[in-house]
Amino acid sequence: LFSRLKRYQAYIVTHCNFFSLQHNAKVAVLGASGGIGQPLSLLLKNSPLVSELSLYDIAHTPGVAADLSHIETRATVTGYVGADQLGDALKGCEVVVIPAGVPRKPGMTRDDLFNTNATIVATLADACARHCPQAMICIISNPVNSTIPITSEVMKKHGVYNPNRVFGVTTLDIVRANTFVAELKGLDPARVNVPVVGGHAGKTIIPLISRCTPKVEFPADQLSALTGRIQEAGTEVVKAKAGAGSATLSMAYAGARFTFSLLDAMNGKEGVVECAFVRSEETECKYYSTPLLLGKNGIEKNLGLGKLSVFEEKLVAEAMDELKGSIKKGEDFVANMK
Repeated sequence: LFSRLKRYQAYIVTHCNFFSLQHNAKVAVLGASGGIGQPLSLLLKNSPLVSELSLYDIAHTPGVAADLSHIETRATVTGYVGADQLGDALKGCEVVVIPAGVPRKPGMTRDDLFNTNATIVATLADACARHCPQAMICIISNPVNSTIPITSEVMKKHGVYNPNRVFGVTTLDIVRANTFVAELKGLDPARVNVPVVGGHAGKTIIPLISRCTPKVEFPADQLSALTGRIQEAGTEVVKAKAGAGSATLSMAYAGARFTFSLLDAMNGKEGVVECAFVRSEETECKYYSTPLLLGKNGIEKNLGLGKLSVFEEKLVAEAMDELKGSIKKGEDFVANMK
């Protein structure tokens, strides 16, 4: 009986440790009071994968944190406001999600956001480099094609850059592709998976419909229209909101989906694959979005472009110059920073 009791105690200790290890992530949201930040924080608060939620913004965060803290889930929520509290917000964080910045208005491209958002992202990346250099950094702030090079160059300046831990969140492109394909084919969108490669703006968004699971086929004109809709889906929302902002709720959902995948992989779950815009050797672009196998230390393996259709090969070739230009713009911004 005594030995059986000992075995049972050992079992309990092992498994309780496993679960406590599994569910003890401290996650920060930088830009937590904004249109994406608030619903994203709500979704993160609702997850058993998160034990501490650190919310930062330049205004209103104590109120957002107080509101979320009343929700009956275990994550503790703390709000930080203003530059002097940014360091405290980041201490001990394992994952930092950054939706901070200004949204698009009708007639604006993501690149029109560059001047404002580049400075915001550089400042926040600098704080991450100082206060949580080992954290996974997930950038939502547009233009992602430039803000990821900015984040990377800032981390390099501090000597803490790890390309396996810096992600441009392109998940909304995948979510949209899945939804639009499912609508056209009468499928359950939760069971559709379309890889989307390239970048995260206009024609740099390249959905690989030929690699969709389950397999789907479209006539050439419908495929072209579907691809165009996925590429311009953000603008569809900007127009529909008529000056009241850009995609916030669907972006919060996509940001949460990516964060949960990352946390699952960090907890040892195997076979977790998400597309993201990262440092890459897969094409002639320094940064590129492809399917990534995630693991305990971020990117475990870049799964690459894989087999493309002739139509998709053409899209990849046509996007190259724009993507290279956006990447260079981000790198130059950091090189010229005072």
